[in-house]
Amino acid sequence: MRVALGALALVLAATPAAAQLGKVTQSAPPAGVSKGQGSANPKGHYAELDALPDWGGIWFAQFRPNAGGGDAGNGPPKLKGEYKARYDAYVAEVKANNGMVKQTRSNCSPPGMPVIMQTFQYPFEFIFAPGRVTVNQEAWMQTRTIWTDGRSHQDDPDPTFMGDSVGHWEGDTLVAETIAIDDALDLQRGMSHSAGLTITERIHLDPSDPNVLLNEMTLDDPAALEEPYHLTIRYGRDRYGQLLEFQCSQNDRNEVDENGETAPF
Repeated sequence: MRVALGALALVLAATPAAAQLGKVTQSAPPAGVSKGQGSANPKGHYAELDALPDWGGIWFAQFRPNAGGGDAGNGPPKLKGEYKARYDAYVAEVKANNGMVKQTRSNCSPPGMPVIMQTFQYPFEFIFAPGRVTVNQEAWMQTRTIWTDGRSHQDDPDPTFMGDSVGHWEGDTLVAETIAIDDALDLQRGMSHSAGLTITERIHLDPSDPNVLLNEMTLDDPAALEEPYHLTIRYGRDRYGQLLEFQCSQNDRNEVDENGETAPF
C-alpha cells in the first residue's frame, strides 16, 4: 500500500508539469505595431511585395583579396583599449604557434553577426514576406529575421547570434539595424566586440549589374572601436540555385577540454 501511495504521489506531482507541455503562449504585439497589424497579420498585404526589388535565386559572397567580402584596401577595424590588447595577444599567440589558430568554440557553433553575412562558399537566400525579410544561410542552416513591420527594437533583448534586427525599405534599398549581438562572437577572426555593437546595413542591387547584390555595412561600437568601421560585401546571384542541407554535427570531431575549448588546428 505504501508503494502504491508513493507512485500516486509521483503521478500527482508530475501533473502540473505535464499540463505545461504543448501550452500555447499569448504574446502581445511588439512595440510600434498595433493589434491586428504587422507581420503576424499578412492577409491582404502580399500585393505590396510586388513593388519590392527582384532578389530571387541564391547569392554567394564574392571573395576579394585582402578584403574578405568587402572593399579592397579598407583594412581591418581599429580596435582600442582592452579589445586591442586582447587582439594583440591573439596575434602574438598565433605567431608563436607557427600560424596555428586556437578555436574557442565548437565547429558547429555558427559565427553569428556580422561574420555570417560574409561567409564564402555557402550561399544565402532572401525571402520577402509581409512585415519581414528572412535571410537563410546554407552554412549551419541559419535563419535571420529582419522585421519591416514598423516595430522598434525589443526592450533589453537577450543577446543572440543573429541579434535583434529591425528595418525598412527606402525605395529598392533594405535598411536594417541590428543590436543585442552576443559579445562572445567575433568581428573578424580574433577580434572581439562589446555588448553595445550596432550594425547598420544598406542592401541593394548593384546599379551596374542586377546580378550583384551590395551590402553596405557599418559596425559601430564606441567601447571597442576607435571609429565606425565600414565595408561593402558583394554577392553574386545564381538565379536557379537552391540551398543544400547542412548537417554540422555529423562531422563535429573536435575534442573539447575541461574549459569548453577545442584544440587548435
